[in-house]
Amino acid sequence: MDFIVTVCDKAAGELCPLWPGQPVTAHWGFPDPALEGSDEVKRAAFTSTLRQIRNRVQLFLSLPLERLDRLAIEKKVRAIGHEAL
Repeated sequence: MDFIVTVCDKAAGELCPLWPGQPVTAHWGFPDPALEGSDEVKRAAFTSTLRQIRNRVQLFLSLPLERLDRLAIEKKVRAIGHEAL
C-alpha cells in the first residue's frame, strides 16, 4: 500500500496498525453521520460526508505525484484533510 487515509473522527487519536512498507498516512476526519438525529437528518449527513470525501479524493487524484518527493506528497495529502469543503 502506498497511502493510508483514515476518515473517522474517533480514529484521529488512535494508533494505526503497522502497514508493510512505508505508506503515506493522513487523517481526513469526519463526524460519524450515524450519530445524527432523525433518519432524514442522518441521510443528509451521509450525503454531505460522501460529497466531502468525493471532493477530497478528487483533490488527491489531481496531485502531481510524479513531480513531488515523499515529504511534499505527505504534506499535501495531509493538507487535503484540512480543506474546507
